[in-house]
Formats: sequence, structure tokens, C-alpha cells
Amino acid sequence: MAKYEKNITGQFEYAVNRLHEDIMNNALTMNLVDESNHTIGNTKIAVRVYDKYFMRNGNRASLSLTVVGHDNDIFVSAIGAGGGQGVIFNFSLGAESDLVAIVEDSVKQM
Repeated sequence: MAKYEKNITGQFEYAVNRLHEDIMNNALTMNLVDESNHTIGNTKIAVRVYDKYFMRNGNRASLSLTVVGHDNDIFVSAIGAGGGQGVIFNFSLGAESDLVAIVEDSVKQM
């Protein structure tokens, strides 16, 4: 598992759209599995789950992205999971970290 979290300032919709575009443009094997959007008062919440096929180890890894916005304050959380091999021992080749790095790079460019 790999995780990245960051507080940023900006427009919520821009951040969600920019993150989605950067994630989807990363590879042809990237898929948006599902999404959820919710608003409570002035707080907006967007949850996205992506997965990507990694040929180097023949498996899939998932990326869970949560973006919470209140006014111009935005919280971004990215958690990568899967990407390991083996039933008893989970030998990871870094797929989770690769997915989380996409989000980290995207946030740095905002």
C-alpha cells in the first residue's frame, strides 16, 4: 500500500477534473472503475476508484482518490493498493507507489 495526502487551496471542480485527466492520461491500461460525488452544505466530496494493468508483473493495482473541498480549501487523499504477487506473501513491485505518484505530481503542478 502507498498513500499520499495533501491540503491545497484552489477551485474544487478544477482540482477534481485535473486529477482525473492526469490519472487517465497516464496509461492506456488505466480505467475509472467508479465514482461518487456528494455535497453537504458548502462541503463537496468526490471519490474515484481507478485500476491499472501492469504488464511487468501481470496484475492490476487500484488507486482510490478522495477529494474534499470546503470553500477554497481542498484535501486530496490517494491510496494505492494491490499490485503485489503471491497468495501468502504480498511481494510488491511498486505498482501502488507508481499510481500514488501520479496524484502527487498532479498536485505539485496545480
